[in-house]
Amino acid sequence: MLEGVMLLWFLLTGLSVLYVAIDIRSTPESPVLKWGFVLLTAYTGPLGAFLYVLGCREPLPGLHERYVAVRWRQVLGSTMHCVAGDGVGILAGAVIASMMQLTGVLDIALEYVLGFGFGWTIFQALFMRGDAGGSYTAALRNSFFPELLSMNVLMAAMVPTMVLAMKHVPGAHDPAGPAFWFVMSMALLVGFVAAYPMNWWLVSRHLKHGMMTVRMAEPDNTQARDAGHAKYGASHASEHAPVESNGEPHGMAHGGAENVSHTMLTGMTVLSIVLFALGIGVAVLFGGFS
Repeated sequence: MLEGVMLLWFLLTGLSVLYVAIDIRSTPESPVLKWGFVLLTAYTGPLGAFLYVLGCREPLPGLHERYVAVRWRQVLGSTMHCVAGDGVGILAGAVIASMMQLTGVLDIALEYVLGFGFGWTIFQALFMRGDAGGSYTAALRNSFFPELLSMNVLMAAMVPTMVLAMKHVPGAHDPAGPAFWFVMSMALLVGFVAAYPMNWWLVSRHLKHGMMTVRMAEPDNTQARDAGHAKYGASHASEHAPVESNGEPHGMAHGGAENVSHTMLTGMTVLSIVLFALGIGVAVLFGGFS
C-alpha cells in the first residue's frame, strides 16, 4: 500500500516540477523566487504546483503586481523562499548524516547547520543582496534574524515529523531508497506549513520580502503597475517595488532588525527557540530520538 502511495507521489511530483519549471519562465517574478518555486515543488509535489498557480502565476497580462499584493501571497513568497533555500541544505545534511552513520542529535545538528547556512548565506543574503544596496555584508546582517526565526520554526515541525516517520516507514533511513525521499518530502511539507505564521509576522514587520514582480521595461505595463501601487498604498510599496528598466527590483522590504524593537525581536527569537525545543521534545518522547 505504502509503496503504491510513494510511486504515485513521485509520479505527480515529477509532472508538477516539469509544469512549474516550464510555466514559470513566463511569469514576471524574481529569478530567485522562480528557482524557489521549482525547488518547493520538488519537495512538496502537486501542492507546490498548486501554490504556484494560486499564489504567483499571473492570471492575466499586466496583473501580476496587483495579484501578488495581498498579504497571504506575500507571505507565501517569503515562506517558499525560506523553505526552498533551507531545504537544499537540510537534504544535503540528511544524506551526509546517513552516509557517515550519524544519528540523533548529530544528524539534526548537521541538517540545521547546513540548512541555515545555505538558506542564509546563499538564498537570502547572496541572491537578495540588492535589497541591501548590493552589499553582501549588509545583506548577511539584515537577513540573519529573519532567517533564524523562520528556520527554527521550520525545524520545529520537521524534526518530529521526520523522526516519527522514519521510525515507522521501512527503509526510510537509506537515501538510496524511495522511502527516505518520501519521508523528507513530507517533513518539509509540514515544516512549510509551520513556518508560514512566523513568515507572516516577518513580512508584516518588513523584515522579509514577499512575492515580487520583475519585468523588463514595457510601457504598456506602466498603468497596471501604478494602479497596483495606488490601490495598496505607500505602506505596501516596499513589498511590491517598482521595477527598473533592466528588470531588477529595488527598494523592497528586507531592512533587517532595525524595523522592530530589540525587545520584540528578542521575544520572537526566544519563541522560535522554544518551539524548536518542543519539536525536539516530541521527537524524544514519541520517536525514540536521542
